[in-house]
Amino acid sequence: MATLDRTDVRILELLQRDGRLSHVDLAERVGLSPTPCTRRVRRLEKQGIIRGYAAILDPKRVGQNVLAYVQIKLERHTDDVVERFRRMLEERPEVVSAHAMTGEMDFLLAVVVPDLDALGHLTLHQLLKLPGVRDVRSSLVLETLKTVPQLPLDAAGGRH
Repeated sequence: MATLDRTDVRILELLQRDGRLSHVDLAERVGLSPTPCTRRVRRLEKQGIIRGYAAILDPKRVGQNVLAYVQIKLERHTDDVVERFRRMLEERPEVVSAHAMTGEMDFLLAVVVPDLDALGHLTLHQLLKLPGVRDVRSSLVLETLKTVPQLPLDAAGGRH
């Protein structure tokens, strides 16, 4: 883990809230001149702390009306089965996050789709037909109470 000083943390907090801030505005807000601020941002990017910049979209306004969490259980954990599963994840844009899990299920996917028919198609024609998949369970999100893209940071180096 990289060591972050207070200025680094402040830069990261500001960029998490508004990735479109110019380096001049960012420098002013953290109390640096633009050149040293730009160097810090580039260092944070090079270290992989800043992985990229993106617009945050409202799923429903772009026709993605259903958010589901899908639990996957594999029959076996051979390299071939896991690799095929990983490739499928890369090919499915509706899978917006995927996590290997401890516990009863092996993977937890967050899936956004236009409607229940699309979720059914993904489940029946993609996930359940994938060799090595034993069980698929879905939970539909009724209401999202909180979702934030920002990570909590503190001046002690980004740890909480």
